[in-house]
Amino acid sequence: MKFSVMASLCFSLIFLCAYKPLNLQKSKIKVITVDAGHGGHDAGCMYGGAKEKDITLKIALKLGEAIEKIMPEVKVIYTRKTDEFIELHERAGIANRNNADLFISVHCNANKKTDVFGTETFSMGLHKSEGNLDVAKRENDVILLEKDYQEQYEGFDPNSPEAHIYFSFLQNAFLDQSLKFASIVEKNFTKCDRESRGVKQAGFMVLWRSKMPSVLIETGFLSNKSDRSLLSSESGQEKIANAIANGVLEYKKVTEGLK
Repeated sequence: MKFSVMASLCFSLIFLCAYKPLNLQKSKIKVITVDAGHGGHDAGCMYGGAKEKDITLKIALKLGEAIEKIMPEVKVIYTRKTDEFIELHERAGIANRNNADLFISVHCNANKKTDVFGTETFSMGLHKSEGNLDVAKRENDVILLEKDYQEQYEGFDPNSPEAHIYFSFLQNAFLDQSLKFASIVEKNFTKCDRESRGVKQAGFMVLWRSKMPSVLIETGFLSNKSDRSLLSSESGQEKIANAIANGVLEYKKVTEGLK
């Protein structure tokens, strides 16, 4: 990276860290955008015949139904309800245009070590480990399937660690709320006997342009036989969806001062 670019990056990071926008948190949670990761010609990770794009869609639809059932006053917006490819920037665009108060992106994880299992919930932020960066790179690689991705993402290179660090700062405004919701989600996973790998931060492009608290939920590892079996079953998908929905309810109560 050239010195001038590095200097510009450092200045931007200092500015973004110091910036504290007004009215970060709305008083009511009225609209939630549920995003099923991948779709169409982007299958996501695949193991044992299970495709991430199919599982995320099933969980996302179940999540939306669960939210509407326990919170009928909340409107759910889906980024996709069928097997179609939606560009990453458009997923955030859908949430922004609908003035969503919360953005939830549902994904499945993968690891070369097949004994790794459990859930992880990410917000935008610095990569605190090489593992977090690897997850972000894998999820962000989808932009290479998009037309004119260099224009849409301002020259972002999904293989560049510096680029991931830069874009992670752009969600700094909603970091506290995102981390709060992420923590609640992971707590609810443990209540339904899921192994929580904790709350983490990484530079996910799907969260970059969202103008509200946003998280990316890795619901389990398709590379792990046990997790894959759970995520491929309807009962497992309902368990995951209900845990997230209960997390939304708890977050809503905390945000609205009801708890």
